[in-house]
Amino acid sequence: MQQIIDSLRQFWEFTGFYNCSWQNLVMIAIGITFITIAILKEWEPLLLVPIGFGMIIGNIPMFPGLNIGIYEDGSVLNTLYQGVKQGWYPPLIFLGIGAMTDFSALISQPRLILIGAAAQTGIFGAYLLSLALGFAPNEAGAIGIIGGADGPTAIFLSSKLAPDLMGAIAVSAYSYMALVPVIQRPIMLALTTNKERLIRMPQPRQVSQKEKIIFPIAGFLITAFIVPSGLPLLGMLFFGNLLKESGVTKRLANTASNALIDIVTTMIGLTVGCSTQADKFLTGNSLKIFLLGLLSFVIATTCGVLFVKLFNLFLKEGRKINPLIGNAGVSAVPDSARVSENVGREFDPGNHLLMHAMGPNVAGVIGSAVAAGILLGFLG
Repeated sequence: MQQIIDSLRQFWEFTGFYNCSWQNLVMIAIGITFITIAILKEWEPLLLVPIGFGMIIGNIPMFPGLNIGIYEDGSVLNTLYQGVKQGWYPPLIFLGIGAMTDFSALISQPRLILIGAAAQTGIFGAYLLSLALGFAPNEAGAIGIIGGADGPTAIFLSSKLAPDLMGAIAVSAYSYMALVPVIQRPIMLALTTNKERLIRMPQPRQVSQKEKIIFPIAGFLITAFIVPSGLPLLGMLFFGNLLKESGVTKRLANTASNALIDIVTTMIGLTVGCSTQADKFLTGNSLKIFLLGLLSFVIATTCGVLFVKLFNLFLKEGRKINPLIGNAGVSAVPDSARVSENVGREFDPGNHLLMHAMGPNVAGVIGSAVAAGILLGFLG
């Protein structure tokens, strides 16, 4: 009888109920909230559903030593997590992004790349704020990249500069990417006048297939020579785009832009979510990171819009840029460009800004990768 009681006690001590803490319940509730928002609001469901469910998986209380946790060497979850920890997943996502991205809007209006560059101010603004809050330079650099609104870049850089903060940085980056319409719209309205919102931009010129093929090769050579440390991200981004535009590698481009990126996005979301174990995630630093992430998005959006307003002072009538596309300088493709389109049509239903906003939007993707390379080169 005593043996049965001892066995039942041992079984009880192995259950999640016995090992549960209030912190685990808080993180599980956050994971359920992510899933709920993704389903009901349809905000970045491809990211928030895997991250949310990953949070639930990672916070199931367990008896130590079972070798199943994400931080236990040799476990299945730990093996999958190596793609995040070692930085394998982000370049593969950039390959898919390149294979599905049309750079025509940027090629036809090269001046729009300046908007994408201006929006990267959010990265360096958050870096300085992080230093002011007491983070080490390498940690501040990893936190700052949240301002680029690029989850894979945030994961890649934090895996190199601040692995211990990677979970909080990744969740912060993806959370604010999902909230782009909520964050950016009030800033855009506050910084623009009704007259500016009604500006109609000239139709972009038609881009030839030859230009589309030359762009990824020339773009890679220029950016990689300037920032060699950004090679893994920039190389895969432009390579994916060459697969798309060459016209002779359609099967490879289709695989990269569909099956491959879907698989990697699922794995990166799930394992990042699993890494947010309560004892590692619910800290004062995590709260600071979420605050800095929000501020970095605000700074990036503000700088993008204000730069367009400043740029317009030097442009003739008929050549002016609608400041509502300034928000698209962050690299949340294509969500921030859609925000430009939607806000613009609120004031002029016939004014379609999407094709123009995609220019700074894709420039922001390049800009965030370049910024990551700069930070990695100086702080790595």
